[in-house]
Amino acid sequence: MTKKAKEKVWVPEICYEEPVGDVQSNIPFIDVPENEEMPCLLFISEYRQTGEYEPGPKGEEQPIVDMFIHQYADMTALKEKLNEKDYDKVRAALGLQPLKEATKAGQKITDRVLNNVARMKSTTPN
Repeated sequence: MTKKAKEKVWVPEICYEEPVGDVQSNIPFIDVPENEEMPCLLFISEYRQTGEYEPGPKGEEQPIVDMFIHQYADMTALKEKLNEKDYDKVRAALGLQPLKEATKAGQKITDRVLNNVARMKSTTPN
């Protein structure tokens, strides 16, 4: 067995921020150790109750659960490896606009935000 194979494999943990007052981010995060890299592919198990039950170890009713494995890919990794046309096909399959259109729309939003901030600064007394 190689040294690398003997080393413990790092398993990313998906976390959520604790709420601060009424503010909480719904976007999960992975705290990546200094010597590791963010995985470009995550596997997540979905557990879905069927509505049926079976006897548990002590005779109690336990829900029957179906399990499905899902894969989630890092869009940055795909963007780096695919040509523009294929990357846009992936984006379309996920219900996203082609990258150039999304970038243009995002820039319009950023411009509006910056204009609003500038306008607020110019109307605020010193």
